[in-house]
Amino acid sequence: MKRIEATIQIDKTGAVSDAIKSLVGGFTILEGNGRGSGKRQTMRAGRGTGSFIAEFNKVATVTTIVADEKAEQIITAISEAAFSGNAGDGIITVSTIDDVVNIASKKRGSEAL
Repeated sequence: MKRIEATIQIDKTGAVSDAIKSLVGGFTILEGNGRGSGKRQTMRAGRGTGSFIAEFNKVATVTTIVADEKAEQIITAISEAAFSGNAGDGIITVSTIDDVVNIASKKRGSEAL
């Protein structure tokens, strides 16, 4: 099994969700702040007379666990949905999962997915 974790721009959350929801059993989306290669937003300060560059960008992290044979398909779907061609589109990490336990059904391994 593989854990796929994609950190993407917050405005791409809907597109990524639509791209993978029929391919995986479930996924989690967490919203937060990130700092990477993307251009940070210019914010207005005070009464609109000054401005500053935000320290962080708004990002979302999409996490799912899939069978080994589905990993490449999920990575492709996320990459295509999150792509804008600009720096800061995001990053996808893939790691190996040894075991999974479904708490409600007590199933283990790929049956738990």
